[in-house]
This record gives sequence, structure tokens and C-alpha cells, in this order.
Amino acid sequence: MLHSEAQLSEKIFDDDVEKAPTRDGFGNGAVEAGKADERVVVLCADLADSTRASWFQKEFPNRYIEIGVAEQNLATVASGLANYGKIPFITSYAAFSPGRNLEQIRTTIALNNVPVIVCGMHAGVSVGPDGATHQPLEDIAIMRAMPNMVVIAPSDAEEARKATVAAAKLGKPVYLRFARAGTPVFTTDKTPFEIGRADVFWRGENPQVAIVACGALVHNALKAAKALEGEGVPVVVINNHTIKPIDSETILAHAKEAGAVVTVEEHQRAGGLGGLVSELLGERAPMPIERVGVDDRFGQSGDPEELIEHYGLGAVHIKEAAERVLKRKNI
Repeated sequence: MLHSEAQLSEKIFDDDVEKAPTRDGFGNGAVEAGKADERVVVLCADLADSTRASWFQKEFPNRYIEIGVAEQNLATVASGLANYGKIPFITSYAAFSPGRNLEQIRTTIALNNVPVIVCGMHAGVSVGPDGATHQPLEDIAIMRAMPNMVVIAPSDAEEARKATVAAAKLGKPVYLRFARAGTPVFTTDKTPFEIGRADVFWRGENPQVAIVACGALVHNALKAAKALEGEGVPVVVINNHTIKPIDSETILAHAKEAGAVVTVEEHQRAGGLGGLVSELLGERAPMPIERVGVDDRFGQSGDPEELIEHYGLGAVHIKEAAERVLKRKNI
């Protein structure tokens, strides 16, 4: 059942549950962070409306910088601002930042360990009709390998707001990953959020499988948990919004109790959350694991929900992954 301490929305599975893209959470969070600290600035690469940077621009026009279609400059200008005491958010599609300006992020931001928050919008196949060129599925792997970089994939728009506000206070380089499509808003202003801490969102009695998920697919993981519980299979669902630094102790504790793990992410199976959890278990608690993610393929144009199903990321696929890992556990 839904974990009471998570304080999730009572309408989480209702048809009329509110939907919003996680990028909206950035827009609201950036304005909130800007009101709290005048050092906060937002830079954009000619995508102010799509990234929701325009929301900050409207409130603080003198603290908004339009760089234009020049993502390398986006990173380097922000690095200079951070070196002189500002807290810059840089915003573009994840296909371009970190996709196009990786070297500048690495050399001027991560290497110097300055507090620039890299906001990668429109990540994953749920970008929809824009197609493979605009559907980054490798960004988590790239950014989690970057020294000094914190990596966060919020589960809904409300958590995205909290992550944006928290990132502004962290004093470190951060990569925030946001989606384009509207997805259920199932956390509330009371739902706990702390960078580096995984949260239990669902827990059955004596769980047999631990599902570790990030981003908007956390909701699909919860739907899978509900279906599994209806068939008498108790599971625990962990919202692992912070991919780096990973909350090793929370994940290990629940994984050891369950004895089997499923990871869920809108990203390549290689190198992302699934790869990270596999590394953790391989080093400290070997056990059966199934990774739900995109299997070494590029995206394509289509309806966001259809693409989620086509690439095996839906609630049914998560449920099937749990059933497969249970069979391996019981061999």
C-alpha cells in the first residue's frame, strides 16, 4: 500500500489526477529560488518558453540572460558568473545541454566545482513527436560519470519544484533532468524531499521485490505495485530521485529484505540508474535484478504515452519485470 510517511496525493490513481510536465516544476522553483536569493540567475539558449525559463524572465528580467543558440557559451558564461558569486541555472533541451556542450560543462563547471545547475529539458522518449534527435536517453550515464556532479531526476512537477529550490542552495554543480509531457502530480508540498535521500513510496508487508525508480516513471512503478499487490505479491517502491549521490544504505536495506530488485528509468538500460544499482548490488549484495529501460535503441516520433509503451516502460512491463525477477529469485 502507499507508504503513509511519503504523504502522497489521495487521488494518485484517479482518472482526474492533475497532470503537468516536470519542466513546469522548474519554472515555479526557479522563481521561488530567485525570490529567496538575489544571486540566482537564469541563462537560456533560445528556448525560454519550452524550458519555462521565461517564467523567471518575467519576474526578474535583469537576472535573466539570453545566450542564443550557443550552448557552449551557455556553460562557460555560467561558470564565470558562478566564480563571481552568482548561482546560475542554465536551461536548454537535454539533447543540447549536456548533449552539445559536454566538454564545457566538464572543464569549466565540474572541474572547477562551481555551483552551476544544468537543466536538461525534454529528456526521454516522452518528448514525443520531436523524434530521436531530441530524445536524449544517455544523459544520466554521461552526467553521473562526471566528477563533482550531482544528478537528480524528479518524479513529478511538485518534486521538480523542490529539487530546483534545493539545488540553488547546494553550492555544487547539479544536473536536473526534466520531461516535456504532462504526467501525474502525485506528490504534495508535504511529501519529503532531500537531495541524496531515497524515499519509500509504497510498501507491502514482507516485500518480495524492491522496485527502484526515478523520474516520471515512478508513477508507473506505483501502478505496477498496486497490480502486483492485487495478485498477492508484496513489493516496495523506492523513489530514487537523486541518482548521484545515490542513497546506498536505503536501497541496500530494502533490496536485502526483498532479495530481488527491479530498476525503472526513461533512459538507456546501460549506464543509468539500472547500471548504478547493479554496480551497488554487485559490490555489496549480489542478487537477481531486472532493469526496465530502453534497450540500446534510439527514440522515434510518436505520441508520448504510445512511446512509453513501445519501449517497454509502462506499468505492465514493470509488473512483468517483477514477475521475471521473482522466478530467478526462487530458482
